[in-house]
Amino acid sequence: MAENETLECITEHERILQEIESTDTACVGPTLRSIYDDQPNAHKRFMEKLDARIRNHDREIEKMCNFHHQGFVDAITELLKVRADAEKLMVTAQTEEVIRCRIQQRNMATTVEKLQLCIPEFCLYYAALKTMEQLEKVYIPRVSQYRFCQIMAENLPRLREEIKEISMSDLKDFLESIRKHSDKVGETAMRQAQQHRTFNSAVAKQASMGHYTKPVYSLNGRTHTPNGQLMDDDTGDEEEADEEILTAQDLVDFSPVYRCLHIYTVLGDRETFENYYRKQRKKQARLVLQPQANMHETVEGYRKYFNQIVGFFVVEDHILHATRGLVTRAFTDELWNMALSKIIAVLRTHSSYCDDPDLVLELKNLIVIFADTLQGYGFPVNRLFDLLFEVRDQYNETLLKKWALVFREIFELDNYSPIPVDTEEEYKLVVSRFPFHDAEIEKQDFPKKLPMSQSVPQIYTQVKEFIYASLKFSESLHRSSTEIDDMLRKSTNLLLTRTLSSCLQNLIKKPHIGLTELVQIIINTTHLEQACRYLEEFITNITNVSPETVHTTRLYGLSTFKDARHAAEGEIYTKLNQKIDEFIQLADYEWGMAESDGRASGYLMDLINFLRSTFQVFTHLPGKVAQTACMSACKHLSTSLMQMLLDTELKQISMGAIQQFNLDVIQCELFASSEPVPGFQGDTLQLAFIDLRQLLDLFMVWDWSTYLADYGQPTSKYLRVNPATALALLEKMKDTSKKNNIFSQFRKNDRDKQKLIETVVKQLRSLVNGMSS
Repeated sequence: MAENETLECITEHERILQEIESTDTACVGPTLRSIYDDQPNAHKRFMEKLDARIRNHDREIEKMCNFHHQGFVDAITELLKVRADAEKLMVTAQTEEVIRCRIQQRNMATTVEKLQLCIPEFCLYYAALKTMEQLEKVYIPRVSQYRFCQIMAENLPRLREEIKEISMSDLKDFLESIRKHSDKVGETAMRQAQQHRTFNSAVAKQASMGHYTKPVYSLNGRTHTPNGQLMDDDTGDEEEADEEILTAQDLVDFSPVYRCLHIYTVLGDRETFENYYRKQRKKQARLVLQPQANMHETVEGYRKYFNQIVGFFVVEDHILHATRGLVTRAFTDELWNMALSKIIAVLRTHSSYCDDPDLVLELKNLIVIFADTLQGYGFPVNRLFDLLFEVRDQYNETLLKKWALVFREIFELDNYSPIPVDTEEEYKLVVSRFPFHDAEIEKQDFPKKLPMSQSVPQIYTQVKEFIYASLKFSESLHRSSTEIDDMLRKSTNLLLTRTLSSCLQNLIKKPHIGLTELVQIIINTTHLEQACRYLEEFITNITNVSPETVHTTRLYGLSTFKDARHAAEGEIYTKLNQKIDEFIQLADYEWGMAESDGRASGYLMDLINFLRSTFQVFTHLPGKVAQTACMSACKHLSTSLMQMLLDTELKQISMGAIQQFNLDVIQCELFASSEPVPGFQGDTLQLAFIDLRQLLDLFMVWDWSTYLADYGQPTSKYLRVNPATALALLEKMKDTSKKNNIFSQFRKNDRDKQKLIETVVKQLRSLVNGMSS
């Protein structure tokens, strides 16, 4: 009998279990009550049966998970195997779809995991709220006449509010927690993106040097290569590579959000909760987007700023996918657009304060990682890459300022002498740094000298260093090789036409740069100009873009060095004339001397010796610079001597002084005829003194009758003598002495000469007046 009762009990327990499994949980109360109404201790046997059934289900669930988990692993492995081929084919649309699927799978798996942890709490809150609902709607109305039931009915709304308040307090704690942890969340997310970018950079460079490969995140926050192996991060540290990268879900407990959302939903007040959450997150977003005042001073300031922003949006992305409608895509898009505008404004302002190119470059790398990270979470980042073009311009400006100092130091340390090379090794060292080829110099024996000074190979090397520095910014901008080539050429043009040109122009004007230095600068610019084509090839080798490509920017170095050379040539003419003026200021003529010394003045001989040695150096100059400088110097000397004779401060000149002056002019003519610079034809150089020569001959010979008779005739012997000039000099030769002494009657020749002068003066004045009328 007892055995039959036991079998019946077991059968009844099986029926009850099936009924519990197949019946809505709200209606299992009567079923469970029947267990207690049966035989004594039946509920204990039922609990044992229930435990056995639970263990059985657990084993089935585990088998099912294991079965599907292997399939999932196999699917991921297959997907990774075909990834390389997919990248080669550049099937962008399919790649993005795979990325979205992986992100969804990650979020789904994480959500399931976290919900499993929350289920016990959900059950307690749900059971409490359901019990309150049953009491209020079913049981209390039945016994409402009792006082204690009325008290319970009155307290139920208060209990509901207490539950809401408790859950809301948990939510506030959660909001405070994510505010504190957003920096760490962002740091880990950006680190993960950095690891992916390190791997993808090799692929990106092969695929047209700038093809964009979006970061792909694995479910557990670790990055895999196509062969399924874990990829090391930048440090190469094995321990760090093996370290599990924490995700937002690992760093932040999201259960208060789920719990609070569930409670407010059950209580029919979900909209209030959603509005509160979104309002609070908007406030936090504005706080996160506020930069520190000195953020631009260190890269850490920028990194912390980016980490906080990334952390904020990684959390919002998780909430978007882990909850149903707490936040919407429209809400996150609105937040992101607001944030993006603020971020761009902040970066535009703060980057403009940066004057260190290394810091600007680090900022660029941070922006790229920042953009890649958020792109991986589905946020559009095109405006950030547009901003990078503005930052690139700022970077180039800082580079130009840095290289201006480099060029200036090179010029200051240069000795402006040809480079001496004593051995073959020294020669090879120079030509390895600068493309110099000269067959004649190569044939010479050691020791020998190269025509340029030491600044030339240094400048050439620094231009190449600038190109490398400029290239660093162009990397990872997801641009084609043609665009990168164009960027490099344009920035190099700025370096040549603005920075180097300005440094050369300033150098040429410096007072310590003399004629010898100017000659060397002209030679240097000639060699740098010839080296420009090698810089073109240098850029071509970097970018693999042929210079014959349509719209390829050419380097403007040729015009830069030509302009500098012309400026140096002009400065040579100016300094040469200044030097001539310095010598002439030493002239000390005795304008009333009775007779000349019979030899040229000392100051003039010193001047001619200076010009002779200077023009020997000028023979190294290219083109006709030496000839032009020599002609300019002779003309300036002739003009200066003429001005000395006609100086209004000089009131009287004796014939003896004219004779002495004539001796000096003869020395100038001898110098001009000695061919101080080769290349002049005939007496071209001597013609610089023709005005002086004809004027002095007129006075020395006292040939006024010929001058006045032939004036205006093209065959006149004194064609270059202007009547006004002759008049001015003649008036200085009048006898202005008013003294009458007893010897005056014996100076008949002088008196006759004075009368002749008066007559000639009248005739010259008539000619001058005729010219003016």
